[in-house]
Amino acid sequence: MKTKTTLLTALVAFAGGASLMAQVYSVNMVGYINLSIPQGFSMIANQLDSGTNTVANLFPSPPEGTALYKFNGTGYSINTFDFGEWSLPNQTLNPGEGAFIACPSATTVTFVGEVKTGTQTNSIPAGFSIRSSVVPQSGLLQTTLGFPAVDGDTVYRYNTNTHQYSIYTVDFGEWSIEPNVNVGESFFVAKNGAANWTRTFNVAP
Repeated sequence: MKTKTTLLTALVAFAGGASLMAQVYSVNMVGYINLSIPQGFSMIANQLDSGTNTVANLFPSPPEGTALYKFNGTGYSINTFDFGEWSLPNQTLNPGEGAFIACPSATTVTFVGEVKTGTQTNSIPAGFSIRSSVVPQSGLLQTTLGFPAVDGDTVYRYNTNTHQYSIYTVDFGEWSIEPNVNVGESFFVAKNGAANWTRTFNVAP
């Protein structure tokens, strides 16, 4: 699964008033992610906020027969694309979430939207869930991306080539091997207790 990320910083300023001049700056970092999705199953993430983040908006024309599997804690909500339509078009895939996608043929999806800035909290429940970084960055899960790892945590990354999971555990404060995740990738997390994955990301004017 290959990605190409382009971030464009938009800076808008305006001034007004007869007796008092004031400048107001609004900074938004926007861009796109080209996500190459192979044939078969893979775990993906949308890490840009399009405003709606609905599946119909994020994946307007995938290959016929594509299916998205969103984990709900006990099973999957299955969303299929047949005859040019999604069965659950209003299902969302927000930054910080993740899902399995099954494609009958390789395809490329382009996500467009804003990078989430400021302090962002990704709530991780106890037990199993699928999560991703809110910010479109690659790197070591805890060291670079700030994942709140504690003893007993396990992370499962799906390997699209072998159709198996690479498993990473935390014991005695250390990872067996710290996972290195990609932009546009999600993964399973198994936690003994709920936790907040908090990131602070700002753009200077």
